[in-house]
Amino acid sequence: MSAHKILVVEDDPVLVRGLRDNLEACGYLVRTAKDGEQGLGALLREPPDLVLLDLMLPKLDGYEICRRARQQGLTLPIIMLTARGQEDDIVRGLELGADDYVTKPFSIRELLARVRAFLRRQWTEPPVYEFGGCRLDLAACKLFRDGRELALTAKEFRLLEFFLHRRGRALTRDTILDGVWGRGVFVTDRSVDRCVTTLRAKLEADPHNPRFIRTIRDIGYRFEPEDPDAQGASGK
Repeated sequence: MSAHKILVVEDDPVLVRGLRDNLEACGYLVRTAKDGEQGLGALLREPPDLVLLDLMLPKLDGYEICRRARQQGLTLPIIMLTARGQEDDIVRGLELGADDYVTKPFSIRELLARVRAFLRRQWTEPPVYEFGGCRLDLAACKLFRDGRELALTAKEFRLLEFFLHRRGRALTRDTILDGVWGRGVFVTDRSVDRCVTTLRAKLEADPHNPRFIRTIRDIGYRFEPEDPDAQGASGK
């Protein structure tokens, strides 16, 4: 199996060197770009398997790179590297097409864990998902836990399917609303939170200490189908 290719778009040469050394030590093929124009050109010319993308870049910022990449139909994982910890900046990046974020300064172990998780999934969608004793059969529209069928409402099923199709990704409440409830439907963020609460009650051994549907404070949720290697930005 050929090595995964990773593009690092970052203007801090010290950080770039550290990222390259650690990623190459893990066996990845690494390309780098020091500004937004170089990064976008490299991304479109030879799409990698994953992008580590700084948001604040010379010439072209990471938001615009995200937007253009998705506009071109590229579905590869994009992990934002941001020195900003404010909710609005993170939400904007996620809404433009980024899949996850790591706030600087970050743990290299956390970042590598997220990279491995995204690349391991390979973006294939199986007809049956299995996680933590649960089994979701998309064709039959049935969920089983430890061999026993669980009753889900139509909205709970759609929410779980939406999470599993995007497992490991940071999802804002607006993204979930658009994907599960649909555009033009007048509902609020509280609708997402209520549906998550009822779904947790059916999936989680301890809904107050969730293993799968993890809250990202002030932003939304991330579905972890397996124990994450690092908790990072997600919370309970």
